[in-house]
Amino acid sequence: MSKINLFAQIISKLDRSSFKSLVKEKETDKHQKGYNSWTHLISMLFCQFAKSQSVRDISNGLKSATGNLNHLGIQKAPSKSTISYQNKNRDWELFKDYYYKLLSQLGQQMNVKQTKFRIKSKIFLLDSSTISLCLSLFDWAKYKTAKGAVKMHTLLDYDGNLPAYVNITDGKTADNKGAYDIPLLANSVIVADRYYNDFSLLNVWDSNSVYFVVRHKENLQFKTIKENELPDNRHQHVLKDEIIEFTGMQAKNKYPRRLRRVAIWDDENKQVIELITNQMSWTANTISELYRSRWQIEIFFREIKQLLHIKSFIGTSENAVMIQIWTALITILVLKYLKALAQYGWRLSNLVAFIRLNMFVKIHLQKWLDKPFDEPPEPVQKYIQGVLF
Repeated sequence: MSKINLFAQIISKLDRSSFKSLVKEKETDKHQKGYNSWTHLISMLFCQFAKSQSVRDISNGLKSATGNLNHLGIQKAPSKSTISYQNKNRDWELFKDYYYKLLSQLGQQMNVKQTKFRIKSKIFLLDSSTISLCLSLFDWAKYKTAKGAVKMHTLLDYDGNLPAYVNITDGKTADNKGAYDIPLLANSVIVADRYYNDFSLLNVWDSNSVYFVVRHKENLQFKTIKENELPDNRHQHVLKDEIIEFTGMQAKNKYPRRLRRVAIWDDENKQVIELITNQMSWTANTISELYRSRWQIEIFFREIKQLLHIKSFIGTSENAVMIQIWTALITILVLKYLKALAQYGWRLSNLVAFIRLNMFVKIHLQKWLDKPFDEPPEPVQKYIQGVLF
């Protein structure tokens, strides 16, 4: 047994010194009394772990941990009005920057390296996900006439299945427009769907020595320069492998170089998938498998929407929504870190559910992660010899 509850032990995995340096840099505690930035972070992480539906739930939930709040690094449970006020007014970029700090720290400790591909290039998966909002309440989140939304443009690291970059815009921003600001790593490869078939964007990637594998649209105008030979006895799903050049003037002006086009048969969906890439030396099967790996980002979006609290919001301001999304990203980072630490083969959904049920239970975190279904040891019986006379 432990003297500290499970939630406090999870919070202890966070680097508080780097958070303090960010608070000092951004001055988010200036003129604040009581409810400082760290208490705000803990409150919003509690919201995610407990899936609290309101600020009242957060306040009451933390009040129920009376006597254990000092282990969380906070003095007292905040009131619901205080949480609402700070969600509206404290700079959300503090939580964004802390996510990237934690990613560099915990990501290195996780040391997750998938071995499916023999290529040396770092693999990133690019896509976006729309989070619907009520336009009458979230009037700043422009999307459609009677509907609001924000869009998460996400660059997912294939090795850890965690976002290397997230750009949150209103729902009207096109996928390709939200991708222009993503950080580019030379010799890496970006895998994306047809919505990123933007030749100006592809030219930016190519100019920065970044490879791409992108599904192209059906109306692509091109001519074949050379057809590469296909293997005779394996990889029968590869239908075509060729070097092409754009014939449409608009496309040619935006991307003047040659590309490689690979057509593959998707047996599961009974359709032909046509890909373009600027990588000329990898096998056609590697190109097709890279595109198949794009499904990992769909899984990530499903996990964060189903397991955490970002489909409904406890505040209506843009700042409050941003804070809730970025603390959800911090939460899923911590969850995947705990999953990597465990000897037991947790499913992420089970891990979240079990933590939710045992947040304030005093059990040893690592032992629980490794052997969650072991019977607790029986307490030692102390026999005291009674005095007869």
